[in-house]
Order: sequence, then structure tokens, then C-alpha cells
Amino acid sequence: MIGLLLCDDLIFTSRVTGTAAALGLTVRAVKSVADLLHFARQSPPRCVILDLNTPGLDIHQLTPELLALTPRPTLVGYGSHVDAPTLKAARDAGCDIVWPRSKFVDELAAALPIWFQ
Repeated sequence: MIGLLLCDDLIFTSRVTGTAAALGLTVRAVKSVADLLHFARQSPPRCVILDLNTPGLDIHQLTPELLALTPRPTLVGYGSHVDAPTLKAARDAGCDIVWPRSKFVDELAAALPIWFQ
């Protein structure tokens, strides 16, 4: 199984995909919601990681499509700790885990294997 990462920050993408690879996991990075949905429909991922600040991301529109996949992926959102409305919107939309970016970075290596279960 693979995971999908929606993120347009190349350095941060490298951090996530590199951490996953070190753990023997595969995370495919995409830069747009359209690409995310394309790959998710082709082969449902075990987890989907969303940079909540991605341009064009409508979390309330995206999550129902992801939650309808079989098997259902774990949805993880991260964003700025000072952007409480965006973090709350992700929780309200159905994300399983919503963390500030700093916690996401700190917990990534320990959390990724759990998200892939």
C-alpha cells in the first residue's frame, strides 16, 4: 500500500517522503487536488496527508471523496498553528488527525507506520 501527500513545498515533500522511505513505506507526493484524486481513484492509498494550506484545497469538498474510497484511508491534515480556523475546518470535514505543522514534523517518524495500518 502507498500513501499520498498533497504538498507543493518541495523541501517539505522531501522530508516526508524521505522519512517514509527510511521506514520502508511509500508516499507519493502530488501538488494538486486533481492529481491527488486521480491517484487515489486509481489505487486507494492507505493514508492521505494534506497540507491544509495548499492552493485550491477545499477541505469540505475533498474529504467526502477520500472517505468514500475502499479501503478507507487515514486522513491526516497539517497546517499553521496560528491558523486555527483551517485546522478546525479539517477536523469538521472528517480528517482523522489534524496537527499543527510543528507537531506533524516532530511526530512524523513515529506516526507514519500507524497511519499505514
